[in-house]
Amino acid sequence: MKENEFKNEFQHLFLTNSNLYYLDNMYKNFLNNPTSIERSWHSFFLEFLNNSNLKIKSHTHNNKIFQIQNDTSYIACIIINYFRENGHKFSNLDPLSLNKKVFFPDLNHFLEQNNVDIIKKEFLMQLSKFSFNTTTLENLYSALYKVYCNNIGYEYMHIDCKDEKIWIQNYIERDYRKHVFTKTEKKNLLTSLVSAEILEKYFAVKFPGTKRFSLEGSESLIPMLLEIINYIYKFNINKIILGMAHRGRLNVLTNILKKPVKDIFHEFDNTNNTKNSTNGDVKYHMGYKNDIFTKYGCINIDLKFNPSHLEIINPVVVGSVRSYQDDTKKKNILSLILHGDASISGQGVVQETLNMSQVEGYKVDGSLHIVLNNQIGFTTSNLKDLRSSRYCTDIAKIVSSPIFHVNADDPESTLFAIRLALDYKNRFKKDVFVDFVCYRRHGHNEVDDPSITQPIMYAKIKHHPTVCNIYNKKLISKNIVNKSYLSISIKKYKKELDKQYLKFMEEKTIWNRNTNFHKVYFPTLYTENNKNISIEFLKSLIKKISTIPTNISVHDRVLKIYNERLQIVDNNKNLDWGTSETLAYASLLNQGISCRLTGEDVGRGTFSHRHVTIYDQNNGSIYVPLQHIGSHQGNFYVWNSVLSEEAALAFEYGYSIAQNNTLTIWEAQFGDFSNGAQIVIDQFICSSEQKWGITCNLIMLLPHGYEGQGPEHSSSRLERYLQLSAENNIQICIPTTSSQIYHLFRRQALNVYKKPLIIMTPKFLLRYSPSFSSLQEFSNNSFQEVIDENDQIHFSKIKRIILCSGKVYYDLLQQRRFNQQTNVVIIRIEQLYPFPNNVLSKILKLYSYVNDVVWCQEEPFNQGAWLYVQHHLIKVLSKTCSLNYIGRLESSSTATGYFNVHKKQQKKLIYDALNIN
Repeated sequence: MKENEFKNEFQHLFLTNSNLYYLDNMYKNFLNNPTSIERSWHSFFLEFLNNSNLKIKSHTHNNKIFQIQNDTSYIACIIINYFRENGHKFSNLDPLSLNKKVFFPDLNHFLEQNNVDIIKKEFLMQLSKFSFNTTTLENLYSALYKVYCNNIGYEYMHIDCKDEKIWIQNYIERDYRKHVFTKTEKKNLLTSLVSAEILEKYFAVKFPGTKRFSLEGSESLIPMLLEIINYIYKFNINKIILGMAHRGRLNVLTNILKKPVKDIFHEFDNTNNTKNSTNGDVKYHMGYKNDIFTKYGCINIDLKFNPSHLEIINPVVVGSVRSYQDDTKKKNILSLILHGDASISGQGVVQETLNMSQVEGYKVDGSLHIVLNNQIGFTTSNLKDLRSSRYCTDIAKIVSSPIFHVNADDPESTLFAIRLALDYKNRFKKDVFVDFVCYRRHGHNEVDDPSITQPIMYAKIKHHPTVCNIYNKKLISKNIVNKSYLSISIKKYKKELDKQYLKFMEEKTIWNRNTNFHKVYFPTLYTENNKNISIEFLKSLIKKISTIPTNISVHDRVLKIYNERLQIVDNNKNLDWGTSETLAYASLLNQGISCRLTGEDVGRGTFSHRHVTIYDQNNGSIYVPLQHIGSHQGNFYVWNSVLSEEAALAFEYGYSIAQNNTLTIWEAQFGDFSNGAQIVIDQFICSSEQKWGITCNLIMLLPHGYEGQGPEHSSSRLERYLQLSAENNIQICIPTTSSQIYHLFRRQALNVYKKPLIIMTPKFLLRYSPSFSSLQEFSNNSFQEVIDENDQIHFSKIKRIILCSGKVYYDLLQQRRFNQQTNVVIIRIEQLYPFPNNVLSKILKLYSYVNDVVWCQEEPFNQGAWLYVQHHLIKVLSKTCSLNYIGRLESSSTATGYFNVHKKQQKKLIYDALNIN
């Protein structure tokens, strides 16, 4: 390292703790014997002493020994660094003061001996990165103590970027005076605290004993959110997507999103079910959208619906924000996420979401995180039961995010912390955390008695004044408000609530006259606007997506695949699955519809079949042919995801619900891996329309098929999706030809009704030529829910009908042809939900004389489609028919891990299906 680089580095060494001990020892060695250290460092310390205005006196001892008369600047560096590193540990953060306060070390701690002259003597700090100039150690210590050990704890020295640390230091040490609140702002702050507190008490009086997960103990959240709405105007942000769990949700809906409180009264009273168009959800899970008008302009706020899986909303919010950014090409949107202290440290989806925060396909220029830290979980009696770390926000350090801890009983500090967080996020485009340290006045819910397990905490809470009263006294002491201001504000707000309650009672009386509960109607799945595309135009699209610029060096295997795709056009060959899927994207992009494809290794494809991204073998650059179809095409996004299922799938769900003109596709590397995202599947994808009226057109591609690869690489757990299907909520399909996947994608994108589509995609069939389709099947056909027998058969000889889905069809077909059997027909059911009763009935009428019907599957008896499909088959089969199961025996695991056992099982079920006694 060059000497001038050393100098630059030295100015920042005090910013990190890791080298502080080493630097301190080296400096002391230098003072004792300058020749004992490396030469370049010797020069540095000499220049440092000169810049610090310290006098150096030399005397002769072994030729070169220096005596320092006064190293005040060095001590100042140590003090400043110590405050910056450790001040948050000594801050006044807990409103309840549950733990004994630990005081910051006094000045003597930093001196080898009590030297009053050094403490009080003025000196000049010339290191440019300090925010303090001429001072004494005593004054410096006092100033630092006020900044770092007050009601905000600044935790930022773990950040890798020096510019970020210096920016934060300047903001809190030098520029804090810019954020002094006016008298009007302080009055407004008190008014917002009144509305937060009185609303909760009003709910408690009108609906005693009802769960509401109140905000009491953390009321400062309301002015904090109002400050966000008013402050983001300076960043030209006009939209907020907000995710939060149930704590304080009703208060946020009323006082922030301006949801009519009479509607919430109906939800308390359960009198609004006749108005709902869905099955509904509990009131503290509901979302809401509204335009909020401020003196600076209009802010649209979208509070996402959220189940009780608290932190799962995080990636949904971020996905929706990214969707908005991709769609509008604008960044004028804020991703705002509220956490709980126990959940943020306890639930892994937080880590998964943070891990994606700076990844190209998922980043949104950072999210603002607020942690409602009520210092307790459900009824946990000790913080050691909640986590292993000091703070619940320590997880934020994995992405080098700053964390600002703030005492919720000091509302002005909470607003300052929010401004700091927003300014930081806007400047550095990174996630930032505000740890809002508060308490919970009641139990986990209002019918819970927390004192059973928390006697000490709740004894304190019982006598602890509300933040509204604390702040009111502060303003009275400063002559900002008079003694009657608070009572007048309370009466005014209660009067508004009374008006809303009266309206609620009037509506309730009217609605109770007609209490007939109507069945919820969910529309049919398919009203598509799909026109057939000519073969010639399909060929032109294949050429476009299979042509690679000559200046790109392509891997030999990839080049072979692309050349084979071009041969489809020239030689009228059948299309493989990779080409068919890519052609589906191309046809949609050509119509102006965008596509987003994500998952682990999706660009190449887990089975190296897709290759929608081409890597230049010389420089590693990426070329995506689907992005070069035409000037007016839709956008094609392809992102290899992080190694995550839960957060990644939730992100894509959030992306999908915010889109009308983009087909969103997520692929699991293997179908079983979607198990890691079961919460997303259960609580959002399969039920959000019924609970909240939220629809999406998300496609899940789940590789499925028994090929002897073991329990984790065989089954996508088809049975789980079938169990979750009801009321036309989703589609579940198992295509067996390449044209079927093409038509499925087009149907999904062009369908008027948005419904999630679960596709059990093949592995072995990807390169199995009998499953490839001709161009005529792409141009002239549409998706077939049921495929009848394809081979030529003699109707008079038929003795058995085999019904099946998926890859097992080809095993049956191959063995039947080998046996030269003509007495069995094989019918494929390509769509399992909604079950195609009418289509199947028409086909079965052709074989009405056949009474032996079997369902054949690869999956064990208790898995796969059998337990679901048998009830539908009984309805469509004649009463004279017998229906039997053929497949693997019931099993607790999906498949065997031994290939030879797999082969025996597969051979037996194929034999049983074709063997007619």
